[in-house]
Amino acid sequence: MDEQLALRIRLFRESGQVRPDVADFVTAELTALEAEGRPVTDDTAGMLTSHLMMALTRLLTDEPIEEFLTDEQVRAELAAHPGAVARAREIAERAAGALGARLPDSEVNFLALHLAVLAQQTSTP
Repeated sequence: MDEQLALRIRLFRESGQVRPDVADFVTAELTALEAEGRPVTDDTAGMLTSHLMMALTRLLTDEPIEEFLTDEQVRAELAAHPGAVARAREIAERAAGALGARLPDSEVNFLALHLAVLAQQTSTP
């Protein structure tokens, strides 16, 4: 994880925008992605990091998360990235177990899109 991404997480934590356990959970997930050879930097994973931290925080503070139907374009994109969808579901299950925050399907789909982009960056020379 590069310094900018670590700073992003630290700012979320120190400002009180996210609970320490949420920041720790997201950091652990990013560390696991990095250990698999994914390019985990602020440029590649900054949006993923912010999105996941805020979604988990909204769930834990009982703030509404808007659910919506996934449109055809998103469905088609996700169909081309079954590994990202599976990983997003695994992360969502770990979040439910570790934090008690169950991500709705729409959030899992957004997480899968972020992971698909990250995977594409890994395979791009």
